[in-house]
Amino acid sequence: MLKEVTAVFDIGKTNKKFFLFDTNFKEVYRRYIELEQIVDEDGYPTENIDALHRWMKAVFHEILNAKKYDITSINFSSYGASWVHLNERGQVIAPLYNYTKELPKDLIATFYKTYGPELAFGQTTGTTNSGMLNAGMQLYWLKHQKPHLYKKIKWSMHLPQYLSYMFTGIPVSEYTSIGCHTALWDYDKQDYHSWVYQEGIHEKLAPIVAAETSINMKYNQKRLKIGVGIHDSSSALLPYVRSIDSKFVLLSTGTWSICLNPFSNGILSKNDVADNCINYMRINGEPVKASRLFLGHLYNTKTEWLANYFNKPVDYHKKVAFDSHIIDNLTTGNSHYFTSQQIENSNSDQQIHIPFKSYEVAYHQLVLELVELQVSYIKKAIGQDVITNLYMDGGFANNLIFVELLSRALPSMKIKTTDASLGSALGAAIAISNVKLDGQFLHKNYALKKHSPLITT
Repeated sequence: MLKEVTAVFDIGKTNKKFFLFDTNFKEVYRRYIELEQIVDEDGYPTENIDALHRWMKAVFHEILNAKKYDITSINFSSYGASWVHLNERGQVIAPLYNYTKELPKDLIATFYKTYGPELAFGQTTGTTNSGMLNAGMQLYWLKHQKPHLYKKIKWSMHLPQYLSYMFTGIPVSEYTSIGCHTALWDYDKQDYHSWVYQEGIHEKLAPIVAAETSINMKYNQKRLKIGVGIHDSSSALLPYVRSIDSKFVLLSTGTWSICLNPFSNGILSKNDVADNCINYMRINGEPVKASRLFLGHLYNTKTEWLANYFNKPVDYHKKVAFDSHIIDNLTTGNSHYFTSQQIENSNSDQQIHIPFKSYEVAYHQLVLELVELQVSYIKKAIGQDVITNLYMDGGFANNLIFVELLSRALPSMKIKTTDASLGSALGAAIAISNVKLDGQFLHKNYALKKHSPLITT
């Protein structure tokens, strides 16, 4: 008897992954690939959607034909702020424009002059002025600057929903993709913002369904339950929401460190928007207040500078162990050497000098400053809420110095780290299942660890 599994395509900007999970959400199979980017009509790098389509279909057909597993369902997780535009025949008619592509400043200025002011608009839509990262702005750009292309569009689908469309042929929109920093959604009205209707953009958008929606159909003679796709950040949050009873914030660390508060109420305040907070969305349509810090980027540039300054290998920071005596000496002062100065690369060591005699001491100071910065962003996400539980995943969850200093800086919070390498993929598998998660799920699947500050004498 074949093992029953759920298939998930987890499509990141760099790695494209395919997983099979058993009924206990344990990974039983994995495949991944990196696809070379192509360029759009302006020469800007972008996703090769045709190559992605071919790879996904080839991998799935291979697994089906091998008959080693009984695939009962399939779902999709992917990055947001990306559209796939189709004509009436269901053909892709435009590049998948990269969300880092800049929009004309005069176009953005005209938009906010018409539908702003910017701060009030940001409150209502849970966004900051972020160009193409506000996915709705891409449709505004196409309508006003590429009208011939815009007129050909029958459906504009968020990338996760297009991945589902590849297998179902049914166009849909879905809440988590709509609600994540797109500037499309009015969190107060729980509907598309009025500008979407005034511009007629809603006519290009498919009917909205919940992330837990599935389509039961035959695919290559195989009866399958096919999900509608989910935004990767919302997907990564789902296992925590489903298995934790008390309020918490999730600190997901990497190049960007994003602190997610799924228990925020109502629209963002003016201070929230001024502090660069945005909204993501839970699968039930409720807002998730989030703060973003370029933590991994800061860490990488500063450790590179340190390595050059002390003539050490670039990865020397990985060998540094926590030393409480160093910290005790450092915390007697309030000087900031790394977060207040523009130490960006190795060429700056001739202009900037630091008063530390060893790499180890300087590294502890660096992490101390980054933790202080991170704490301020955690507090932004929490706001006026009373939350004492913090879960942390990603690269910095494995940095023992960072975790220790974070525990010391937030003594009233219970800090727990998890190994969530499967986060968004596992969330997509959970979203399409009818299984209820218990309180032990994170222990069993995420290597949950509790942390308390070390006691030193």
